[in-house]
Amino acid sequence: MGDFDGTVGALLLGLFLNTYLYGFVTYQFLVYKNTKFNDPIWIKIIVAALFVTDTLHSAVAMYAGWQMCVTNYNHPESLLFVGWTIPFTAVATAVAAALTQFFLGHRVLLLTKSKIICGTIGILSALGFVFGVYAGVRSGIINDVRLFKPLEPFVICWLGFQTSADLLITGVLTYILSRSRTGFRKTDTIINRLIRGAIQTGLFASIFALADLFSFLLHRDTNLYAMFAYPIGRIYTNTLLDTLNARVDLKQDAAGTIDVDSVNTYRLQDHTQTLAGTSSIHSVRVNKEIITDCGSIDTKSTPNDTADKV
Repeated sequence: MGDFDGTVGALLLGLFLNTYLYGFVTYQFLVYKNTKFNDPIWIKIIVAALFVTDTLHSAVAMYAGWQMCVTNYNHPESLLFVGWTIPFTAVATAVAAALTQFFLGHRVLLLTKSKIICGTIGILSALGFVFGVYAGVRSGIINDVRLFKPLEPFVICWLGFQTSADLLITGVLTYILSRSRTGFRKTDTIINRLIRGAIQTGLFASIFALADLFSFLLHRDTNLYAMFAYPIGRIYTNTLLDTLNARVDLKQDAAGTIDVDSVNTYRLQDHTQTLAGTSSIHSVRVNKEIITDCGSIDTKSTPNDTADKV
């Protein structure tokens, strides 16, 4: 291995991955803007805030790469100092996590009606945000990576609370959606897609957050933690936008050809002969209330209306 594989190399890998994920963020954001979703204004504000945060953070990440590889090319001693780009990364990641968890916490509240679960998520998310901002600002004040030992408990609390909120959200959404299966193929297909989205939302962010934490604690003499720290914010934004944009496919699924496995109203023929010598037909209506981010959906809504609100 070269002398700078664990420092410059790890940082560049994080920047490459961040730039790659930012491309997905931009695509997902354009899809969301060009699709006429009937979302409340607070959801649109969260989407806009996340996109602005990701854009600023990605620009800062590219500046960090330029500063390390070009400006300080002949000054390896500069690797001992973090400047302001790493503190900005911590703050931007804390903001992205808090906004995403607020949105998903609202979904959990609608599905469970449990203020205790929602409050727990809110407390974990708020603590993660506070410790993340504090760790970022404090690292900028200390500046020298050789003096980062006092930061360990704050980084542990930051990423620990953040990961706990993600895993709690994922677990609750997966459990509730799993219990919502109806036995009808088309309905269960939609629910399975929602479960997959819930798992993806918390799983990838948690993996990167824990990798960031352990690399910071166990490999202090490298920039390995930066390889995971830079992309975390993009993972949050991608998963949230994917959750919102997936409603397009859900709408198409709901509006697709109706078959006997997925109809909301179906008929069972009773072949018992009536007095008139003909068979009587009984209609059995299956109604299922669907709870979404925008509240309860009337069972009389059309499939297209329902998919717009999921």
